[in-house]
Amino acid sequence: MTTEIYEQAMESIVKGDAALAEEMAQKGLGEGIEPIELINNGFIPGINKVGELFGMGTLFLPELIQAATAMQTATELINDAIPDNEAASGGRIIIGTVAGDVHDIGKTIVVSLFKANGFEVKDLGRDVSVEQFIEGADKFNADIIGTSALLTTTMPEQKKLEESLKKAGLKSRFKTMVGGAPVTRRWAKRIGADAFAENAGDGVRLARELLAG
Repeated sequence: MTTEIYEQAMESIVKGDAALAEEMAQKGLGEGIEPIELINNGFIPGINKVGELFGMGTLFLPELIQAATAMQTATELINDAIPDNEAASGGRIIIGTVAGDVHDIGKTIVVSLFKANGFEVKDLGRDVSVEQFIEGADKFNADIIGTSALLTTTMPEQKKLEESLKKAGLKSRFKTMVGGAPVTRRWAKRIGADAFAENAGDGVRLARELLAG
């Protein structure tokens, strides 16, 4: 039964079927599958497959948007099932997609993994300005600010955040982590970010390192 749920969860994302994604998320949780296992074994393989098909040119933008919607539906349900355990908190992270960028497929996965690994997460959503990141981090008393840029044209917003933090004397207060398809380790180093996360799992590991350091 568990394998069947994973397979249908993957299928729901590849087909961009939000109703099926919701059904599989609820069914998986109802069967007692751990939220992180459900994400890792069902939905993430689905969105990875979508990325492969899009890259090959066999899946197009409308289908990609449908897949993203299905993924978001599933991850929101699963995120709600992950208990907020402040005693076991790995830290407080505020995350968002930078201004001018409305892509958030990867970010929803990252949020799920962080929550499943004991972090308290505040998701600011997409098209988030530098001012909103800083104000949000201050109010949330964040340890780390995570920014995602999925377009080369929006990457400069990550640099702008670093400059604004330095100017406000807040660089020592908040650690910064950058990610996104066009973002590289070299870019992170160039702008002065504390870490570059290649994927969601990498992000969890690096966040722990940043907080331990």
